[in-house]
Amino acid sequence: MPSHNPVFGRGFANAGAGNGQQPAQWGAAPQYGAPQYGAPQYGAPTQDPHAAPSPYARSPYAPPTTRYMTMDDVVQKTGLSFLVTVLAAAVVWALPGQAAWGLALPAVLVAFVLGLVIAFKQIANPAATLAYGALYGVALGAISEAFNTVYPGIVVQALIGTFGVFFGMLVVYKTGAIRVTPKLTRWIVGAMFGVLALVLVNLIAGIFTPGGLGLRDGGPLAIVFSIVVIGIAAFSLLLDFDMADEAIRRGAPAKFAWYVAFGLLVTVVWLYLEILRLLSYLQDN
Repeated sequence: MPSHNPVFGRGFANAGAGNGQQPAQWGAAPQYGAPQYGAPQYGAPTQDPHAAPSPYARSPYAPPTTRYMTMDDVVQKTGLSFLVTVLAAAVVWALPGQAAWGLALPAVLVAFVLGLVIAFKQIANPAATLAYGALYGVALGAISEAFNTVYPGIVVQALIGTFGVFFGMLVVYKTGAIRVTPKLTRWIVGAMFGVLALVLVNLIAGIFTPGGLGLRDGGPLAIVFSIVVIGIAAFSLLLDFDMADEAIRRGAPAKFAWYVAFGLLVTVVWLYLEILRLLSYLQDN
């Protein structure tokens, strides 16, 4: 599944950030940030300067009511989202095979639509993000069980690989070994859309030719393609990390952490599925 995933394209949120350039705005959302000293509070009603002050009026020197996002918010919301996903996957794994697959297909379709709505409308609330995690957990449980039945132990290997890549890219980002620049952002987003286009073409070609273009048939070309996709998904994590940092710097409200958690969840699920697929190819060869 493609946020910084090929479908969602969350990388556009960061275009224009870095290298001393003015950071780009997120969609049509208003500029986040704490009000300047002495400036009127956002949303405060204007008053007649000659009118007597209301005893109920809020002091312009009072602290702002909006709580701004912190890294703790991102960690907590992301952790809770992953927990819901894993629990949903575990429940489905415990169901009989036919029952699991009966739930998996509708869960994938609903999660796909919900993911598009969250991404394009930038919905940042716990209900949307946790619902997305639960739905994809249902699908992941059925898919993982099917792979593990054919290739015993492959799920554990894929999980280790996924979180290994996640923490590796986090170290790369935090140490500044790779900086998220506008040029890198454009390259990653372009690569994601390129992958999406190839997958769609391969799917259509598969209708007329067995195996399509050979991108998913388990052969040498499929192995190379999976490695490339894993690399793009790994670099997409850098965009997710940078989005979190940029939101904190701009003073985004605390609830925006749910949108960041959604983005990380999308990328990690995509990464896990691609690693699972690659490991199955390697075991067949």
